Amino acid sequence: MDQSFSQETATETNWVVREAHATAASVVDRIRSYSGSLLCALLLAVMGLQLLAVISRKSITNDEVVSIPAGYYHLVDGNFHISIDHPPLTKMWAALPLLLIQPKEPTIELRPSEDAQTRTVRAQAEFWKANSADFKTISLWARVPMIALTLMLGLLIFIYTRQLFGPRAAVFAVALFTVEPTVLAHGRTALNDLPAALGYLLFFFTLYAYLKTRNLRNALFLGATAGLAMVIKFSLIVVAPIFICIAIVTIWIAPRCNVPRKRVAMWMGLATLLALLVINSAYYFQRQPPEESEFRWLSSIFSITQLPSVMKVVNVISVFVPSYFFTGVDAVLARNRYGQPSSLLGMESNSGWVYYFPVAFALKTSLPFLLTSVGALFWACWRFIAKREKQYLILLVPFGIYVAIAMSSTIDIGIRHLLPAYPFLFILSGAFLDSLFRTNRTPQLMLVLVVLLSGWFAVEAVRAFPDHMSYMNELTWRHPRWYYLSDSNVEWGDDVAELANYLHEQGETKVRASLLGGWATLPYYGIEYIDAHVPDGVQLPDTRYIAIGASFLNGSTTTITKPGRRRIDYFAEYRDRVPEAVFGNSIYLYREK
Repeated sequence: MDQSFSQETATETNWVVREAHATAASVVDRIRSYSGSLLCALLLAVMGLQLLAVISRKSITNDEVVSIPAGYYHLVDGNFHISIDHPPLTKMWAALPLLLIQPKEPTIELRPSEDAQTRTVRAQAEFWKANSADFKTISLWARVPMIALTLMLGLLIFIYTRQLFGPRAAVFAVALFTVEPTVLAHGRTALNDLPAALGYLLFFFTLYAYLKTRNLRNALFLGATAGLAMVIKFSLIVVAPIFICIAIVTIWIAPRCNVPRKRVAMWMGLATLLALLVINSAYYFQRQPPEESEFRWLSSIFSITQLPSVMKVVNVISVFVPSYFFTGVDAVLARNRYGQPSSLLGMESNSGWVYYFPVAFALKTSLPFLLTSVGALFWACWRFIAKREKQYLILLVPFGIYVAIAMSSTIDIGIRHLLPAYPFLFILSGAFLDSLFRTNRTPQLMLVLVVLLSGWFAVEAVRAFPDHMSYMNELTWRHPRWYYLSDSNVEWGDDVAELANYLHEQGETKVRASLLGGWATLPYYGIEYIDAHVPDGVQLPDTRYIAIGASFLNGSTTTITKPGRRRIDYFAEYRDRVPEAVFGNSIYLYREK
């Protein structure tokens, strides 16, 4: 009996051990299955904390001076007469925390003789003057929701990459996203550049889902994201013709997929209605008759006799789409038609350069990501052409479309306008790095290469913090940064707070200056702003210091000339002088006496 009992005990012990091993193996498998998600969450959490740290020390940018008040007026009053050259959705999202602060709302009177731009400048000035005591609080909280959108973009990159290439590639893609200086620079601003990247990627994510499984639910998601993209940034109106083409093609080929054409047509019709619903809801379903005076682009391409007929068409379409949307698109087209002063590699132009964005990308992107992304593009093209792997085409095509749009633009003032193309580079780069791990030839060498790249990324991230806005890589070693690029690439007003702190330490309460954004924000930091950008012969008060922004040093934002000098040489005398201090590589402070 003792022997039988011993055998039973041993059997039970073995069963317990086997169960314990099975449970442990199950736990390990579960941890492995969630390890990618956990790493993604950790990376995005660190990114979010970094962005919060930056907004606590950086002031708002030149364009946020306008977008924050506009967003509040859009959200609270339904006033869409200001800041018409950008759709309202992102501005309203940024203004959400202001509902808790309850800033004052000066009434914005509509003056018939006043154009939209003048009205916008007046509105922002009155708003900030009325809320001068809460300037820093409003500036801080309006940027917090934008960080949430940036993290949502990182999450979408992870989900899409994991769906196409697996969890390890997804982790690589998110890691690249969280350390890239251009993303960190614009992921904290209350503007629509990073949200546009989210909207553009989300549209193609839902498009992929619809093409993969054609049903009513996926069609509605596609319509919703198309409408959402178009009320984030007007350049994303490019999704409209893509949506229309997809609708026509899927209806045409429906019988081949054993689906009745009428059913697919109904799906796409409902998706179109949903897109229109999203656009109209962003404008609170407001209706106003469009006026010819508000359509600068149409007025410039049609004759006086043709314009009334064109406006009749616009009137019909405005029944379905708010006229605010049309005037906004028209404002962007007019701006692109007339161009904007910019500079590149010491050159100046009002109409830009076709190769501007490739050059700006090469200079503003960290070298490890530049090498990785270029390699990933060639690798993806090879995988599609040589191996017919279609998942690469659904990433290469939207990337190519947006790059082509950006390069055709005459508004060459910032790499931020290329941001909607970036997520596709992160996804392709993540897949490329993952493929290096999968190689069977030299896995140890590839591991060393990836580790070295990771270390290089970390070094660049540390080097860029917290001055991500003016970051440039090692290719710009020969000249000051203002020589290579201009405007938001090198200066956008977010270092005004640091300038003000330094001047206070020196016992100064005023400064002569030419700064993007500083004209509006510097007084709220206790420093009187005396505009140094004045016509020749105008006498300015003497000050101990003069502060010049990088874009004024290179002349791209200078609109006044001196006799016998080019516009870009207005502040040429300061280029060879050694500044007493430089703030964020964007503001140069010179001692005058």
